[in-house]
Amino acid sequence: MAVDAARTQEGFTSAGAARVMAAACRAAGLDGRGAELIRLGENALFRLASVPVIVRVARGEEWLSKARTEVAVSRWLAEEGFPAARIVEDMEQPFLIDDHPVTFWHLIVEGGRKATYGELGGVLRDLHSLTVPDNLVLPSFEPFGKQQLRLDRAVIPDDDKVFLQKRWRELQDKYADLRFESPKGPVHGDAHVQNLMVDDQGRVVLIDFECFCYDHPEWDLMVTSVEHHSLGWQTDEQYADFVAAYGRDLYDWHGYETLRGIQEFGMTTWLMQNVQEDEETAAEYRRRIAGLRDDDAPRDWRPW
Repeated sequence: MAVDAARTQEGFTSAGAARVMAAACRAAGLDGRGAELIRLGENALFRLASVPVIVRVARGEEWLSKARTEVAVSRWLAEEGFPAARIVEDMEQPFLIDDHPVTFWHLIVEGGRKATYGELGGVLRDLHSLTVPDNLVLPSFEPFGKQQLRLDRAVIPDDDKVFLQKRWRELQDKYADLRFESPKGPVHGDAHVQNLMVDDQGRVVLIDFECFCYDHPEWDLMVTSVEHHSLGWQTDEQYADFVAAYGRDLYDWHGYETLRGIQEFGMTTWLMQNVQEDEETAAEYRRRIAGLRDDDAPRDWRPW
């Protein structure tokens, strides 16, 4: 029986993902030696030493449709001239290696500064104004799409799983009663400022299309709004720049509290997947789930 290289009994690990990355590079005709792991989250991201390419290894075959969406979105945004991450062409993507979807992206050479919240608001405004072509089939936003899979595989205490399952059902009930007022369009789906990069030409570039979808723009405004109003991760001035650039403050909307609950739940279960990596990650997970257990408590969560 074949052994899954990246997903062991302990979960999706950096060491296993590195083995998948190396096999994918061989299949693509690239040299994976000396590659550097730069992030382990929903995917493992590696920077190749041999060529200016980033390799994304997804957690399992369940992510194959999302990887296909990423490739299609990258090609569409390139046709639009929109400043966004570009897929490596001249190869059939995504690859499927030991049940892990793998994609290859051109390295964005950073320009030495971080993107601002005002720039994030402007990028989202421009993205939401685009018209999705008929030949690009995008899913709807899935606020609960990956949660059961995460809970089934999580290496966490049983009482945490029971609590999270109960919270998940409560949020689904609240979401069922939510009524959006804005028209649907292209939505990034994970629109935080870390998914912008400033390249060496000073361009602000949008990255990470795994959650890209066709839905209501509130899903993109949710992230920064919750980070500010609930978590306090931006100053009032930074958030004001975001609102001014986009033209709307989601905090004023009746559905904010429901979206806040969905966002905080997703942030916790996302991190929960990697509690086996190191104690720092495990400690932050414990901090976040303690916050979920008390809706009114101040959030002392740390950006991750």
